[in-house]
Amino acid sequence: MRTLVLNAGYEPLAVVSFRRALVLVLAGKATLLVEDDPPVVSGSMTVPRPAVILLRRYVRVPHGRAVPVSRRGVLRRDGHRCAYCRRSATTVDHVVPRSRGGRDSWDNLVACCVRCNNVKGDRTPEEMGWLLKVLPVAPSGAAWLVGGAEQRHPLWATYLPEAA
Repeated sequence: MRTLVLNAGYEPLAVVSFRRALVLVLAGKATLLVEDDPPVVSGSMTVPRPAVILLRRYVRVPHGRAVPVSRRGVLRRDGHRCAYCRRSATTVDHVVPRSRGGRDSWDNLVACCVRCNNVKGDRTPEEMGWLLKVLPVAPSGAAWLVGGAEQRHPLWATYLPEAA
């Protein structure tokens, strides 16, 4: 069970374990906004299980945080679909191969199925006569900056909008 933590300004800040969230609520550092089932029962009390909490004090977050490039992030951005054939993707492909100076960047990496990755090899899509079905761009939005938000809880929908 995970809990979404919102900054005092209601922007998503992090995803933490429900135990950590419960400690923040019981210590008075956060307010429970949305509760989940089942409640947490101890020997002396019953407390609602937190799904979304709001920090009472604002935590300053540096602006301009860039989303780090990762294999998991590329697959998530492309919806686990191959950029060339739209089948299920399990690997990542460099549009411009690394051997030709291609870098590990959001605009050079796409999700790719094993078959297309092997066929393409050390060539560019233009050399293969292929078209990219998705445009590789860096993701943006609060949902991408919140660690652990890949697996969204349905109760978070109001507070964690879909990423671009």
